[in-house]
Amino acid sequence: MKLWKGRFTKSANKSTDEFGASITFDKRLYKEDITGSLAHAKMLAKQGIISQEEAESICSALLEIMDDIEAGKVEFDIASEDIHMNIETLLTEKIGDAGKRLHTARSRNDQVALDFKLYVKGEIEEIDGLLANLIDTLHDLAEKNQKTVMPGYTHLQRAQPVTLAYHLMAYHQMFSRDRSRFADCLARADECPLGAGALAGTSYNTDRQFTAGELGFARVTVNGMDSVSDRDFALEFLSCVSIAMMHLSRFCEELILWSSKEFSFIEMDDAYATGSSIMPQKKNPDMAELIRGKTGRVYGDMMSLFTIMKGLPLAYNKDMQEDKPPVFDASDTLKDSLSVFTEMISTMQVKTGNMADAAKYGYMNATDCADYLVGKGLPFRECHEIIGRLVLHCIEKGCAIEDLSIDELKEFSDRFEEDIYEKISVEACIDAKVSEGGTSFARVAEQLEKTK
Repeated sequence: MKLWKGRFTKSANKSTDEFGASITFDKRLYKEDITGSLAHAKMLAKQGIISQEEAESICSALLEIMDDIEAGKVEFDIASEDIHMNIETLLTEKIGDAGKRLHTARSRNDQVALDFKLYVKGEIEEIDGLLANLIDTLHDLAEKNQKTVMPGYTHLQRAQPVTLAYHLMAYHQMFSRDRSRFADCLARADECPLGAGALAGTSYNTDRQFTAGELGFARVTVNGMDSVSDRDFALEFLSCVSIAMMHLSRFCEELILWSSKEFSFIEMDDAYATGSSIMPQKKNPDMAELIRGKTGRVYGDMMSLFTIMKGLPLAYNKDMQEDKPPVFDASDTLKDSLSVFTEMISTMQVKTGNMADAAKYGYMNATDCADYLVGKGLPFRECHEIIGRLVLHCIEKGCAIEDLSIDELKEFSDRFEEDIYEKISVEACIDAKVSEGGTSFARVAEQLEKTK
């Protein structure tokens, strides 16, 4: 039965019911919907709008309905359109007229805004826990690999030697920013829209501060029209999810490269890789590839909601029914990706020898060689040109800078002395980067301590 049928002289046809219903996806908001209704019923009784006995009957029945839903005993009716009307119908069937009083002083517009905000708040808290677990895992891996030498890259070309710990701590910072970003999103979402009515408030003497407190909100929304039409919290949430997925995708791209024979820096645990149906030798980093692929899907979710909202006049419009599927999908995808990714990196094998070997070649000590000449009194730009010609000579000769004799080095600059060799070893190059945030062993240890 339609709870709004009084205005209409004929029933909606079957196709209208099916096309307009959202119960197929918003049924997952049953807990948020019942939680909001419990607080609303208590407020109505507190304000004398309904009796205490009616409120107690409503609350008791709502808790029974929640138990029945979680036990799989409830079959939602598409004719009742959405989770709000389904639960109200079940409530009225249980307790009669008292159930019909629950919707006093509220609209489905502020009800759905409330449910959706409660859902997003809950998802942020769950995602924060998963991010914290990933950050802890990265920290542990970094602590174990403070002496693991590897090439650092720019343009995917070997640039300067670093440690794996230093590399991991870069991602540690990215995911730490994600936690901060979600926290900011939560702070702005922490406004209770319940009591805004359809758009203009209500004529009943309600207590919005009470319901906000009951529901764990920091404050109430300021303007009723904005309360029911605002989906900024969902858009911001999707943006945070998209950025976090981008960080995962970047890391996955590196892990995919590192696990190739060409790099051979890591090997994925068998539990997080797959084989080929035709090539027996294959071991594919499929979980990393899937996370990289799912990132595009999450971007699509974000753009979907931006597109839905871009031309809507105030206040509520039926278009906004489509706000939930992209948020549900994006949040589920991020949570699954974080769980799998954390397990994957905690079990991967780091091939420290291969990393160290790669760090020895590619003239990654060229910058340090230039800095050595700066220390001998030459301007940096002049040093840069000298070392550039020196590297070209080494490429043509097929050797490393440190393979050249001191006499050969002096052909490029008479400032070279025997101490050059100790200055341009891989470990010396790493440990020379003593600026705050640098890759020296002491500075990395400092980063680990600060973020412990």
